[in-house]
Parts: sequence; structure tokens; C-alpha cells
Amino acid sequence: MSKEMLEAFATLENTKGIKQDVIVDAIKAALVAAYKKNYNQAQNVEVDFDERKGNFKVMAVKTVVDEVQDDRLEVNLKDALTINRAYEVGDEIRFEVTPKNFGRIAAQTAKQVIMQRLREAERNHIIDEYSQYEDELVTGTVERRDNRFVYVKIGNVEAVMPHRDQMPNEVYNPQDQIRVLVTHVGSDSKGAQITVSRTAPDMVKRLFEQEVPEIYDGTVEIVSIAREAGDRTKMAVKSNDPNIDPVGTCVGQKGARVQNVVNELGGENIDIVKYEEDPSDFIANALNPAEVIAVQFGDDEEEKSALVIVPDYQLSLAIGKKGQNVRLAARLTGYKIDIRPESEVEFVDEKTNDTADAADSSETSENVESTDDAADVESSDDTTTVEDSSKEDKTEE
Repeated sequence: MSKEMLEAFATLENTKGIKQDVIVDAIKAALVAAYKKNYNQAQNVEVDFDERKGNFKVMAVKTVVDEVQDDRLEVNLKDALTINRAYEVGDEIRFEVTPKNFGRIAAQTAKQVIMQRLREAERNHIIDEYSQYEDELVTGTVERRDNRFVYVKIGNVEAVMPHRDQMPNEVYNPQDQIRVLVTHVGSDSKGAQITVSRTAPDMVKRLFEQEVPEIYDGTVEIVSIAREAGDRTKMAVKSNDPNIDPVGTCVGQKGARVQNVVNELGGENIDIVKYEEDPSDFIANALNPAEVIAVQFGDDEEEKSALVIVPDYQLSLAIGKKGQNVRLAARLTGYKIDIRPESEVEFVDEKTNDTADAADSSETSENVESTDDAADVESSDDTTTVEDSSKEDKTEE
């Protein structure tokens, strides 16, 4: 170990970004571990490093005592005085015990510990470098894929995109250039791990920040996003400047701004609605393109439920295909939304004393939780059910 060792340290620092101090500490730990294992040494071993010559020395630290109980840990006062007459009981003396030939086993042990420490240092370096990109958009290159992940090269590291973060309408081939959102920077037993996504709602947010300067500077604010990746997204926006229309600003001239985002997401439909402080107005906007006659709220404030009344011919549109429109509106607003047609609500008002009929009519409503686990409901079935029940009751009247 000499100049070649110092040159190796410099190379590792330049290529791996690992500082020399970290490498030296790794080698010290390796030499201590190897010495203890192969020479049955006690816990009083230290390693010194000569930065000028690039040499390591193994030192045994012993305590000065009157009577030696363990010669691996202690040294007699009389012997200590022959070294330096200033020593007293309780002082510590360091003796060099570097073996002349560490041997193959010791060298292998040292190598294993060094490699482990270097992997740890490199992992920490990657985490420190890429943690600043968490929740940000980056461009990467698809390297390969398997049953669990798509592997994306970002800079000098390989990120993983789990199946849940892959767009259902996209195919990722090697060498494809894709934009992804960094969702997590951490580590596991194999080293540093960076997770990226193309399905996260914040992916849409970051894309609009890049396309719309008013969002980037805070003039227009994205309040909430509800997304079913690859199919449809609803985004609520508001303006902090009364002279600026938030929806029009995001759409852009002739729809240019929103179209750029749609193209990036492979044709995913994006509904931009205006956020309102009044929850009833906000819910009505969130159900676009359906018309809303009225919004009524439940008595339980914690449950945050709302009854939305729509024209009969708008029921299917309000619910959407497989319940998608109302489901996204529920996630966007945070309310449990119960949609009823206008004719059904009129029927309930006329039969306020008939509990059984009211209970039957409630079965035709659509309850959608503001969670990802909300049940999908076919809009065509709901329309048929509502119309049939109304006809039967009117016949009985």
C-alpha cells in the first residue's frame, strides 16, 4: 500500500463520487475485522493510516496496570516505564501489531468488508444526489422490462417503474425515451432504489406546470386532481388573479396547452374544471359535462355526502361510462356523491309519508365513495332502472 493505493483512492472518488475519507474508513474496518477473526485478537485493535505514504498499521491499545490479568489488553507499569518514564497506571499505550503476512483469508475478509462499505457509500451517494428529484419530472431511457418492472436509465442510475405505475395504453420498448415522475428515492438490501411512475396524479400536475407559465408562477393554482391513468383525468383549478380565467389559461389558445399534455399521456382525456369555494358549485363543475339542477348536503358534516339532482336525460352522462364521471368527481371534490334523476326526486317528495316507496326509490341512486375502491356501475343499467321504476309507480297511482 503506497502511491498506487492513493491513486486508487483518487480514481474511486472521481468515478464513483466516494470521498477518500469514506474509503479509508472502509479499509480500516476491514483490517480490524480481518485481524480479529484470523488472529484471535481482542477488541482493543485500531488501524492507523499514513496519508503521505499510503500505508496502514494495525495497533493494539493496552492499558497500563500494576498487575497484568490479560496481556492482550494490559501492559505492566514496569514495562511501560521502559518505553517512556512518564507513563502512569491507567494510561493507554499503542503497540504496532501489523502481521508481516496477513494471509489469503485475511485479505479475502478485508476485501469483502471493503466492498460492502463501498456499496453502502455509493448507495448513499446516489440517494443524496437523486433525492432532490423526488416528485419531479425527469427524462429517461427504457433499458429492459420483466414481469414486475420496466427499468429506466436516469443519468447514471437505473430506476424501476412497477406495473401499477405503467400506463395501460403504452408499450415500453428498449431505447424508448420517456418522461417519468420520480416518486421515491430510497434503498433496499440490494442498494439504492429509485421508483418512477407515469400514472401518478402529480405527473399531470408537473406537465401542466411546464406547459402553463401561470401555474408555474402561482397565478393559477391546481387545487386537486383525480386520475384514472390512460383513460381520463379531472383537474380543478383556481385563479389568484381575478382578471385571469384559470380554465382558459390551462386550455390555451385553440387548446394548444392541454393538447400537449394529452399527447404526452398517449391521448388521455383531461377535463379541466373551475374550483369554487362553495361546495355545491364545485361539485356541479366537477360533474361536467353533465348539467346539475341542485346539490343538497347531508346532515353529517364528517361524512361529507351530497345528493345531486340532474335532468333525467342527463343521468347517464352524469354517471359516465362504468360510473367513471361521478367516481372521478367524487375523488376530485372529496364528497360522497349520490346522483338522482329529477323525476325520481319529484316522486319522493310526493310520497313523503310512504317509507317503503322512499326506500325502493333510494335503490336507484348511485352512491360513489371518494376513494379508489368505489364500485364501477354501468350507466346504461342505471338509466333503465330509474325509468322502469318511475313508470310502474305512476301506473299504480
